[in-house]
Amino acid sequence: MKILIVEDELKTGDYIRQGLMEAGFIVDLARDGSDGLHLGLTGDYDLAILDVMLPKLDGWQVLQGWRGAGKEMTVLFLSARDQVEDRVKGLELGADDYLLKPFAFAELLARVRTLLRRGKTRESGILCVADLELDALRRRVTRGGQRIDLTAKEFALLELLLRRKGEVLTRSLIASQVWDMNFDSDTNVIDVAIRRLRAKVDDPFERKLIHTLRGMGYVLEEQA
Repeated sequence: MKILIVEDELKTGDYIRQGLMEAGFIVDLARDGSDGLHLGLTGDYDLAILDVMLPKLDGWQVLQGWRGAGKEMTVLFLSARDQVEDRVKGLELGADDYLLKPFAFAELLARVRTLLRRGKTRESGILCVADLELDALRRRVTRGGQRIDLTAKEFALLELLLRRKGEVLTRSLIASQVWDMNFDSDTNVIDVAIRRLRAKVDDPFERKLIHTLRGMGYVLEEQA
């Protein structure tokens, strides 16, 4: 697996590169946005770790350049910018994850490995768990061979759950990634949306896939 790091902080860039190399990855490091854009466009990378605040070109511009050129490598933003609006912007531009600085390398490595596993699934555009299948390219959902019609928001919610299957997703994370909003504890929009999705995806079937963890959030997985 080959990884590109675009990071202008010398110690941080060297620290990440050394850790990833010790974990068995092939790693290239760019110190500014212009070099990062060039390497991403001309190289063949499985994943990029991209800072937001960079010299010459910022991370937003670099990602837009990659995606505009059809580069589909997995992208993890790594930034000290902790506003929800920044995280949402990164995801909307085509990033796959967003990790805040300061960070623990163990968490960064875990996210990298998880994203690389997901990337293999994303290449086909087909997301599956048990007998549930979502075709992200054709915008189709089936379960047990039966077509399930979803609204745009229901589809986005199910796609998020499937892409992060087995992970507990908090209401705030769902709100920011599906509804582009801050989560207000007084609103039940997330719970209502989950209930409606369950009515279509789970209720007609014996095996339930969407589960609630009280006080934590929701997880989509096949349980024994």
